[in-house]
Amino acid sequence: MNFELNEEQSALAGSLARLLGEHYSFEKRRALVASGTAHDERAWRGLAELGVTALPLPEAHGGFGGGACDLAPVMQALGRALSLEPFLPSSVLGAKALQHADDAVQARVLPAIAAGDARLAWAHDETAGRHAPWWIETRASQKDGQWRLNGAKSTVLAAGLAKHVVVSARTHGAPPDADGCALFLLDAQAAGAELRTFRLVDDSPAGELLLRNAVAQPLTDPSDSARARAAIAAVLNTGIAAACSDMVGAAQAAFDLAMDYVRTRKQFGRFIGENQALRHRAADMLVSLEMARSMAMAAAVAAENPDAEDARADLHRAKLCVGRHARLVAQGAIQLHGGIGMTEEYAVGHCLRRIHVMDQLFGDSDAHAARLAEAL
Repeated sequence: MNFELNEEQSALAGSLARLLGEHYSFEKRRALVASGTAHDERAWRGLAELGVTALPLPEAHGGFGGGACDLAPVMQALGRALSLEPFLPSSVLGAKALQHADDAVQARVLPAIAAGDARLAWAHDETAGRHAPWWIETRASQKDGQWRLNGAKSTVLAAGLAKHVVVSARTHGAPPDADGCALFLLDAQAAGAELRTFRLVDDSPAGELLLRNAVAQPLTDPSDSARARAAIAAVLNTGIAAACSDMVGAAQAAFDLAMDYVRTRKQFGRFIGENQALRHRAADMLVSLEMARSMAMAAAVAAENPDAEDARADLHRAKLCVGRHARLVAQGAIQLHGGIGMTEEYAVGHCLRRIHVMDQLFGDSDAHAARLAEAL
């Protein structure tokens, strides 16, 4: 497996790093959060101008047709910068779902997403699900020729920034059955759709979506549950790979901060990095970081080839390993800093918060360990 970036990926990663460095220094990020603003509109426009928002979208609708492996360096850069931009929910999750929609729906929505002029949200998780991918209690029923949704969706990333929300709902059956599900496109301002916004522990925007007879448009024939099942699986697979890469970026940021600190912090007249015990700890962190990086790339390959024999197991392994190893890196970085690492004003603790949020998305490490055990 080739883990090296090609020329185009390297060029994009470099340009993206410069853009995020301009808009997402830790001080600017703190000021952005303190202002109550959900994200930096100038940074979002910069992502669109670089073609990042169009990267994973089909060429027929203004995109570049990139896959999960193309997304990996982008997600690592966003994670490393602790970016608040709604790229994951819009261009990755929501857009992936729409790629399985009817052509008319794609043509109406995706060009604006590719251009960065509109944003999507992905509403799938429910409180009672506890990381179960097919636990869908939200109901869809047809009345007077319209489909109406009733239920509640939790942790809808960047929901307050979205023009449309892709919602999973059940037309028949009961959770946790994979059959009987469908996907719908909901106008974020639709009557009957109430959004309660909040920030996650890493300060990224999210919300809880309450649906009471909200009118929505099916992405495909609602009776074709096999097509909806394939679409939801594709979104979850791509989301797992993207979250793994984001955690690698945040872990890299924590590692870099720790190495800079031990090289410059003096105690009793010598740099603390000269302490053999700390050097051993740094070496262990580097091993964990490289393990996480390798497994994140394995997840990207599996997401691009979901029909491969070991793809499902590889995604479970990756989410499990990246979550645990990225967390070890961030926790080690905090400990190497000592007391300053625990403060709100220092970036290294925020790296751990970012990793915690990404680990919880699409099933945490323990959930994937359980699924992997069931598959063996």
